[in-house]
Amino acid sequence: MSADDVLVPGWPAPRGYSNGRIGRGRVLHVGGQIGWVADDAGRFVFRAHDLVGQFAQTLDNVLAVVRAAGGAATDIASMTVFVTDIAAYRAAQKPLGAAWRERLGKHFPAMALVGVTALVEPEALVEIQAVAYLGESA
Repeated sequence: MSADDVLVPGWPAPRGYSNGRIGRGRVLHVGGQIGWVADDAGRFVFRAHDLVGQFAQTLDNVLAVVRAAGGAATDIASMTVFVTDIAAYRAAQKPLGAAWRERLGKHFPAMALVGVTALVEPEALVEIQAVAYLGESA
């Protein structure tokens, strides 16, 4: 892990996110990833057409970029999640949490969730952008 939590005196401990992180090392900006995978012909296709399935695949895609740069899940310092249906996101907290834990365990970057009316890819329900610090361990 190349970023440490920032804790604000007097504030309750954050649950499922971090209020802030201080990083060191090379900075990786992960462009907005969505829940698609490459098919046998090298084209991108959506594996899932539901919010939880796309969220899980989108996390996998963010992690693939981080790993390709030589990092690990714990190097992710911040993340912005864009969803097209906030109500569906709220209703799916338990399975979304399970998908998170399977991929990132109890690592929680500084995060924001933003509701949007649409994403560039019409079938996309979620998009995630992230920043990671690589190369120096805490």
